[in-house]
Amino acid sequence: MADKKRRTTIKRQVASLVLFLCVWALGCETVRYAVPEEMESGSFVANVANDLGLDPKGLSARRARVVSEGIRQHFQLNSNTGNLFITEKLDREELCAQTDPCILYFEIILENPLQSYRGEVRVYDVNDHSPEFSDNELLLKMPESTPPGSRFPLASAQDLDVGNNSLQSYAISSTDHFRVCTRHRSDGRKYAELVLETPLDREEQAEISFMLTAIDGGSPALSGAAEIRITVLDINDNVPEFSQTLYRARVLENSEQDYVVLTVSATDLDEGINGAISYSFSLKSKKNVSAFSINPVTGKIRLLGPLDFEETEIYEIDVQATDGGGLSAHSEVLVEVVDVNDNAPEVKVTSLVSLIPEDSAPETVVALFNVRDRDSGDNGRIVCSIEDDLPFSAKPTSKNSYSLVTENAFDREKVSEYDITIAARDLGTPTLSTEERIIVKISDINDNSPEFSQTSYTMYVRENNGPAVLIGKVNAFDSDSEQNAKVTYSLWPAEVGGLPLLSYISINSENGNVYALRSMDYEQIREFQVTVRAADGGSPPLSSEVIVRVVIIDENDNAPFILYPLQNSSSPANDLVPRSAEAGYLVAKVVAVDGDSGQNSWLSYHLMKATDPVLFTIASQNGEIRTTRLITDRDTMKQKLIVVVRDSGELPLSSSATLNIALVDGFSDLHMRFTDAAVEEEENGTLTMYLIISLCLVSFVFFISIIVFITIKLYRRRVYGERFMSASGNFYGNSNFQNNLIDVKGNGTLSHSYRYEVCLTTGSGNSEFKFLRPIIPSLPPQHVIAGMDSGKEQDLLTNFQAGNIRLECLSVVIPEVVSHQQQHCCVD
Repeated sequence: MADKKRRTTIKRQVASLVLFLCVWALGCETVRYAVPEEMESGSFVANVANDLGLDPKGLSARRARVVSEGIRQHFQLNSNTGNLFITEKLDREELCAQTDPCILYFEIILENPLQSYRGEVRVYDVNDHSPEFSDNELLLKMPESTPPGSRFPLASAQDLDVGNNSLQSYAISSTDHFRVCTRHRSDGRKYAELVLETPLDREEQAEISFMLTAIDGGSPALSGAAEIRITVLDINDNVPEFSQTLYRARVLENSEQDYVVLTVSATDLDEGINGAISYSFSLKSKKNVSAFSINPVTGKIRLLGPLDFEETEIYEIDVQATDGGGLSAHSEVLVEVVDVNDNAPEVKVTSLVSLIPEDSAPETVVALFNVRDRDSGDNGRIVCSIEDDLPFSAKPTSKNSYSLVTENAFDREKVSEYDITIAARDLGTPTLSTEERIIVKISDINDNSPEFSQTSYTMYVRENNGPAVLIGKVNAFDSDSEQNAKVTYSLWPAEVGGLPLLSYISINSENGNVYALRSMDYEQIREFQVTVRAADGGSPPLSSEVIVRVVIIDENDNAPFILYPLQNSSSPANDLVPRSAEAGYLVAKVVAVDGDSGQNSWLSYHLMKATDPVLFTIASQNGEIRTTRLITDRDTMKQKLIVVVRDSGELPLSSSATLNIALVDGFSDLHMRFTDAAVEEEENGTLTMYLIISLCLVSFVFFISIIVFITIKLYRRRVYGERFMSASGNFYGNSNFQNNLIDVKGNGTLSHSYRYEVCLTTGSGNSEFKFLRPIIPSLPPQHVIAGMDSGKEQDLLTNFQAGNIRLECLSVVIPEVVSHQQQHCCVD
């Protein structure tokens, strides 16, 4: 009957509380609701969509869900209607024990965009527990001499309900000796104290029993009862007395087992058995008995195991000192548990976006997470932080809730992935911390142009190179990824030497290799510049340019050209040196240039041949010809020097020059004419001597056999004349006569047994050749100069056609006739 009445009362309370369900704060960051305990699973709590001003139809699209704080999920959200339901039966005593109010926290999380709302549900207590005593029978011993007014604390009843539904008062059944008082402890709990009203008389009544009833404040009230049995002892006129009526102690929650909390002490003036005191706990609650023990002889109170501040902060222990005669005294021990920072903060990530683009705007929400610490005070105060060098920050959204947001834009080319460590630390001593790792990847956008490895390139190619020669490579790197980092190369249109750029070089669009397409000539083009563009594969594509300088490396393909003395001039190089000149006198200076460059154009001058090799010397660096000693009368007046100019190439090329030097006493015109006459007279005398000798020989032979000689002479002249005329006809009739003389490249048809010499003289009137006789009257000038250097050949032809030079004589000897073959050509 009582149970039925109780269930009816509970249903009435539930109905009344449901009527008062409401949202405590609308429009704030936290929505609050209230429900009674013992509601069945699936019970309706509230419509959070209406309370938060959200569109119920959008909850499903935004994948709305509810996340409860802690391991168990107490609530469920209908994303179609926005209704919040209970997922399991709520037992306030199981959830919160004696904590009041009992509040369950949860979060409503929406995605796309990411958003969260804080919620609280207060669970109201229902009077569903009766007060209960730990023992059904309470035994007390009281001496008969116990004075009226003595107080005896009784074991407290335990009621799991809170508030008005918890234990409110005690009552005892009818008795003449005692009354009961309801006392309050510091934590609000109530206990019974038995007060002796009238003296005891053991002889009249040795044992007194009555019922102790604990009543709560519910409607209707529930109660629990225990029997009190009091044994009246024989008189013992001295009761033990404690040194303190209240003992206080502080114990760290991490103190080890058997740690001595404190020692209680009581004295008894009696002697013998009546003065022997034993200590014990008078009120043996489960909590105290499981945490402490007392030595009955010494009164030392020890720990049975480590304490937990998070479960109990203060222990109230009732200690009793009993003598041998059965008299006892009572004292209270308050043990305060000192919190130790033994609980690290807890971090729970409720939502995470693991991939974001590198151009994400600042304040973009990346993750949502909660933190908590079971310690108290500074030990439970939490500080969240992110590494300073990361572009993220943790911002609080509500109590113990944070959002991880970006601080600035990203650069994927520098950092493509962030390993974010969320550090939650408390303010205890020592500090405890917890770390939670989050991996966030950055997606690429095309925001970087290709970059060349060099600001400019210089490539070298030797002249006279073959086609398709690799001359260098350009390399550009794009720090983007995938298609945005694919680089292609191209040349900008340009012209080099009047020809399109693409006719000189080309570039491989894939790897940047640069090739020379045609043979280069250093003397025409020494270097040129081209622009190479590198473009990536992004949309739109980005590009960059670099200047490539192509340098032609000289080959030694040009012989030195002598500027002075100019060897193809119509005037010979004549220099005068006074006989009074001292050693080191500057006679002349040979000047030459080379079309090549670098080492190939470094010229050195050498005296190859001289009339008197010890009289002159030439400086190898500058071509200055100087005397090496004083000139004497024995030195020949006419000196001839042949100077060779050689370059410094690996295969050196050279040219030669001839200088005529006259040693004179002065530089007047008279002396010059005298010198010319003397030279002419000397030359005429020599010729005259040769003629006299020849005439003598001819006369001698003539006189020996004039007749035979005449006959033979006439016969041989006729035979040879016919043969010579035949040879002459063939000589001129051959259209390939020019080709049969000399092939400059050494590939002609003229036999190597032919020897030739070309002599060029000026028109000074004092020719060195005075008795040349032409065998063949006239030859085209092309035949005379065949086989000469191409440059000299062109100059000679030009001067001959202009009338500056003339053909003096030409003699040709056929090798079949004469064993010593010579060819003389002189041009005046």
